[in-house]
Amino acid sequence: MRAGNAWTCTIHGPPVMRWQQVDLALRLTVLSRAVRVMRDGDQTVRRRLTGFVLGLAVLAGIAAEPVAAEPGLSYEIDYLYSSVSIYPPSATSMTVCYGFVCRRREILEFTPADRAAITAIMKAGSANASAERAAVQKVVTWFDGRMGPILGTNKRVAKADFRYYDDKHNYDCWDTTRNTTSLLLVLRHWGLLKFHDIGDPKFRGNALVLQTPHNTAVLADRATKVEWVVDLWPRGYLQPPDVMTVTQWMKED
Repeated sequence: MRAGNAWTCTIHGPPVMRWQQVDLALRLTVLSRAVRVMRDGDQTVRRRLTGFVLGLAVLAGIAAEPVAAEPGLSYEIDYLYSSVSIYPPSATSMTVCYGFVCRRREILEFTPADRAAITAIMKAGSANASAERAAVQKVVTWFDGRMGPILGTNKRVAKADFRYYDDKHNYDCWDTTRNTTSLLLVLRHWGLLKFHDIGDPKFRGNALVLQTPHNTAVLADRATKVEWVVDLWPRGYLQPPDVMTVTQWMKED
């Protein structure tokens, strides 16, 4: 959506239901209508269908339950995953979100070649905190290229929103925040972050100065405690994400 002359990351309502839940809800609707139109004489069939509908209702309730919180994650980071009913990443895989608010998703199972490539990038940036941030920037760009041909996000554009009518090829800033945070968690799983911790996602948006809503993943320098954003959404395919202090990022449009 557009506000003035600026683009804004999509503003969303309640968390999106999982596709299984949508499918079950549709079945419930169809079967419930079937039960209602049964004749009074078809009691046996009615009872069986009613039981089946109730069974599906139980399953739908299970599908709607949020994913349990993972120990060791802050509330803000855990909410990135629980709000769209996905699990945080592990040392072997992560859920890749796209299509705006994770409406589309793909599991990335890290291959030995993936791990070797990421490790080589991070080790080349192991001299100091600045070099490590530059390496993280390269890892995010690597990820963009790794997933682009698989998801179709090699057609994505910078600052994607619904104006393009092409959500299936794009990330909104919720997707990039989740995906980048997941990559950072994987780096932590692999022991590749020497100078940084993973900070809570940051949000900006001030209508009084026409600053549009946006959010991003964050790294926190262990020595200085300065927080740095790693923000892919403002950049197009294979362009390096923005890396800047949170203080500076909060002033951007």
